[in-house]
Amino acid sequence: MHKVYPSATAALEGILHDGMLIASGGFGLCGIPDLLITAIRDAGTKDLTVASNNAGVDGAGLGILLESRQVKKMMSSYVGENAEFMRQYLSGELELEFNPQGTLAERMRAGGAGIPGFYTKTGVGTVIAEGKEHHDFDGQTYILERGIVADLAIVKAWRADPSGNLVFRKTARNFNGPAATCGRICVAEVEEIVPLGSLDPDKIHVPGIYVHRLIGGAQENRIENRTVRKRENA
Repeated sequence: MHKVYPSATAALEGILHDGMLIASGGFGLCGIPDLLITAIRDAGTKDLTVASNNAGVDGAGLGILLESRQVKKMMSSYVGENAEFMRQYLSGELELEFNPQGTLAERMRAGGAGIPGFYTKTGVGTVIAEGKEHHDFDGQTYILERGIVADLAIVKAWRADPSGNLVFRKTARNFNGPAATCGRICVAEVEEIVPLGSLDPDKIHVPGIYVHRLIGGAQENRIENRTVRKRENA
């Protein structure tokens, strides 16, 4: 199967439709699939539900889909650093389903592993637990969380081979791995596509069986909050 496509637009052709659920990798602005997000914006696909740790920032990452009003609902852990997100949520224009970070990552992982749900203590006694099934195990209360199976997963990897085996770099691995596995279709953008057989099998983070389409292309690595130490007076 030929998995390498010439552009993000080509890689998403025939996949996008209004009202779909998209799992997006990334942590802050680290490891976000910029090219694919831009292609979704340009396609005009609307009423999207997006499962992602965060929604980028104003003008970058998933923030551009918020600005174009293409996202109906976010399933996220961290919603700071994005004034448009806050404005839409407080005005009732955007639905929000809060998830603790570990819970969101496990929901994606579970969906990719074919596990429909799992119990966790995280969130018990808080608003996170409202409306969810509770069960006691060994004298401790847990809540049921459902696995996420997305119509489409979009992720950013450091390296890949033509079969779709993916390697992430450092912080980018946090959510890209679970997101990649939970999509019925996974499209990955990678900084470098290397020859088949050149990746160490023991260092592959997502096997190619989960990845359906690939595009190459390096993007600017933006810094979400630049903090520097003030110079001491001479």
